Amino acid sequence: MNLEEHYNKLYADSIIKIKDDDYEIDHLINSPLDNRFGITLLTRPSVEVKNDIQKFLNELKSIDPYQYFYGNSDIHVTVMSIISCYNGFQLERINISEYINLISKSLVKNSKIKIEFKGVTASPSCIMIQGFMNTNFLNLIRNNLRENFKNSNLQQSIDKRYSLQTAHTTVVRFQNKINNKPAFLKIIEAYRHYDFGSFEVKNLELVYNDWYQKEKHVKKLYEFSI
Repeated sequence: MNLEEHYNKLYADSIIKIKDDDYEIDHLINSPLDNRFGITLLTRPSVEVKNDIQKFLNELKSIDPYQYFYGNSDIHVTVMSIISCYNGFQLERINISEYINLISKSLVKNSKIKIEFKGVTASPSCIMIQGFMNTNFLNLIRNNLRENFKNSNLQQSIDKRYSLQTAHTTVVRFQNKINNKPAFLKIIEAYRHYDFGSFEVKNLELVYNDWYQKEKHVKKLYEFSI
């Protein structure tokens, strides 16, 4: 996949929808009835990168503070959604050690993965920071996970929603009608090619999580060194 082309198309298509009020508002973000949970393998950007992202988010907040903005504790890059969040998932019903062992077998040691966050893109439901990988090692790990889980009897839902090949991070979700849309979109356009910095991926976390990766719901199950 050509990530730049992918992000560009996603941005162009989504901005048209947002301008036409054809965007998706998530009504479950603050719902106490939301019981969607799953497990995810992820990595987290450096503090420096996350702080730079917050500068962008603060500008958006000054225009419309009523959207859902990710705090530093929740910003992440999904390596693989092992069990996509669904209502009623219970951690106690799976054997975590089996998942840890299988993931360990799928990793590529000394892979030297570096992710550069450059530019902003969008979907009809959220705003994302574009992530670019310096090598193909992250997708190699993903392919190993796909193959190993496919050949196991472990519960999983890999690629059920879509086949993940990017390294983006979601930083805003629409939870209300966008206030002052022209000004909101102007800030997004101003950061369209902004360099948020880069970080080296040294650790991957296996976590139990809700749909939004809120810190108060996330439980770290294991940390892998690569």
